Amino acid sequence: MDRKQALKTIAASAVASVGLPQITKGMNSLPDDLKNNINHSVCQWCYNSMPIEDLVKAAKEIGLKSVELLNSEQWGTAIKHGLTCAMAYASPIGLNKGFNDPLLHETLLKDYTLNIPKAADSGLKSVICFSGNANGLSYEQGLENCAKGLDPVVKLAAKYNITVCMELLNSKLDHKDYQCDHTEWGVKLCEKLGTPNFKLLYDIYHMQIMEGDVIATIKKRSQYIGHYHTGGVPGRNEIDNTQELYYPAIMHAIVNTGYKGYVGQEFIPKRLDTIKALKECVMICDV
Repeated sequence: MDRKQALKTIAASAVASVGLPQITKGMNSLPDDLKNNINHSVCQWCYNSMPIEDLVKAAKEIGLKSVELLNSEQWGTAIKHGLTCAMAYASPIGLNKGFNDPLLHETLLKDYTLNIPKAADSGLKSVICFSGNANGLSYEQGLENCAKGLDPVVKLAAKYNITVCMELLNSKLDHKDYQCDHTEWGVKLCEKLGTPNFKLLYDIYHMQIMEGDVIATIKKRSQYIGHYHTGGVPGRNEIDNTQELYYPAIMHAIVNTGYKGYVGQEFIPKRLDTIKALKECVMICDV
C-alpha cells in the first residue's frame, strides 16, 4: 500500500560502497540513550500491515519520540505510550486535493477548525496540509488560492500555538501534477502568509527527485522548514547504502541550522524484519 492509498484508508476510518563501514557499523542494536540531536519519528502509513499499537510500542522501544501521520482518532494511541504525533492529519481530504482549490476552502476550514483545537488539547504542535494537484492552474494562481484558503487556518493555528506545514512532494514520479513540488514555490507561500505558524514539510526523498541540492537548500531555507521526512532514492526504501543519498551528512546539516523539531522516517521497508530496518535507519540519522 502506498501513501495515497493509506490516506484513503484514514479518510474512511546515497552513498557509495566506500561509505558502507561508516553507515552499517553497529546497526543490530541501539544504544540505551540516543544523542538527542535529532528528535526521531516514524510515519505510520509505511507500516500499515502492523496494528498501530504494536508500531507505537516498537517505536518507543527503539527510542523514537513520535509516530506521525495519524488522524485525531489515532493520536491517543501514541500519547498513551508516552509518545507524540509530531505531524498530524487535520483533514481526511487526500493530498491530491488541497488549498489551491477554492471550492474546497470552506470544507478545509471546517476540518482544521475542528481539529486544531483537538491537536492543541492533545499536546501536539504541528498539522499537515497539501496544495493539491494543479489541474491546469498556473503556479501563480495556485499560490494565490493557497494563500487565500490558508489565511484563516493559520490565524486559528496561531491562537493554539500550532504550526501548519505544507508538504513538498515530487510531481515527477509519485504525485503527478502536485503543485507544491519545488522548495522555492513553498517559500513564496510562506512569505505571502508571513507567519511563523506556517512552514514547509521538507521531504528529502521528494526534493532529491525534483531538484536535488538537498544540503544547500536546507542551509539556505531552514527558516521556512518546520519538519523533515526521509526516504531512500531511488525507490523510497531503506536509507542505507542501497541508495544515493548520504543521510548522516544531511542530518548534520539539519542539526547545524539549529533545528529542534522532528525527523520522520518515511521509507517503505523492503526487508521482512521491518522494525530492524527502522532501527537501522534511526541509527543512520542519529548524528
